[in-house]
Amino acid sequence: MTSRVLVLGAGFGGLELATMLSESTADAVEVTLIDKADAFVFGYSKLDVMFRGAEPDSVRLPYREFVKPGVRRLQETITAIDPEARRVTTDAGTHEADAIVVALGADYDLAATPGLAESGDEFYSFAGAERMRDAIAGFSRGNAVIAVCGAPFKCPPAPSECALMLHDHLIARGVRDDCKITLVLPFGRPVPPSPETSEALTTAFAERGIEFVPGCKVAAQDIARRVVVLDDGAELPYDLFLGVPKHRAPEVVVESGLTVDGYVPVDSATLESRFAGIYAIGDVATQGTPKAGVFAEGAARALAASLLARLRGGGEAGVHSGTGSCYIEFGGGRIGRVDIDFLSGPAPTGTYQAPSVALRADKQHFGASRRARWFGRTS
Repeated sequence: MTSRVLVLGAGFGGLELATMLSESTADAVEVTLIDKADAFVFGYSKLDVMFRGAEPDSVRLPYREFVKPGVRRLQETITAIDPEARRVTTDAGTHEADAIVVALGADYDLAATPGLAESGDEFYSFAGAERMRDAIAGFSRGNAVIAVCGAPFKCPPAPSECALMLHDHLIARGVRDDCKITLVLPFGRPVPPSPETSEALTTAFAERGIEFVPGCKVAAQDIARRVVVLDDGAELPYDLFLGVPKHRAPEVVVESGLTVDGYVPVDSATLESRFAGIYAIGDVATQGTPKAGVFAEGAARALAASLLARLRGGGEAGVHSGTGSCYIEFGGGRIGRVDIDFLSGPAPTGTYQAPSVALRADKQHFGASRRARWFGRTS
């Protein structure tokens, strides 16, 4: 009998999970992949839009190109999830399954930070990245503030990358001496699991005259006075503000009763929620790793093995290792890399590779390999 698996969300986790299930037993598992969007984009493409002149359409990968045996892809908006009945309702109908995997990512809660929704000064959505690209182009004098409004947030190194790339951009335009760059992060250091990576970044900030404010978040944006107010009461005047909004699980997931403290708690090894047959991976879940695509992908691989073992009635279950590699733009065409292990030891550890031009090829291969695997693209 064919088993039914519903995969909710076609990000890193959903795409890899559907691909692995298709490769392993396309004839024994009926996979339905649901996402309201019509295209996938790599998160790091936001920086390409802001600083490298990439047009948004050039970084979009249409879901119509995701074609896998045994996988039915639906562009629908999910309106309800019933974890006890294993039933999902969308704007087009109802779907029932033997297993449901919630991979819907995290939404941006601009309204949680007074002033941010009104200004739209954020660069984490693609619409926001487009707006910030235009704002950056018009910025030639004054204070630029790059700041985070809440934790956890996706791709923790991204604000640091933004600061370093903004520095290069202003240098290229010949206006860097007229501009101040301030970076505000909620952590004590830029990459908490890796002291070596953090030291390299703070050294890079100091060399470039970027002011680093650790251990603080933005509490509000005062548009009229053009200041951001930090959670310690300090105020930073800005002429250009690039904010990272607070994140939260999608409302439909919260309403389902799956979340605790805003996200879906899962067993970090099996990715299963407190409801039998209901799993969560990636940014929507508390899975023991940061919110980043590579960790969602790793969770998907482990979960695919477990689902196949369960649906076949035997076999070795997968174990979520919590490992992944993050590439970090240091500017000047150089990229660093940190390989992080979150779950195998008593504390997370990170291995740092110093920035180089050669590592850019590694990052390009990372993107190209996934475009080929998921979308069949060779370029």
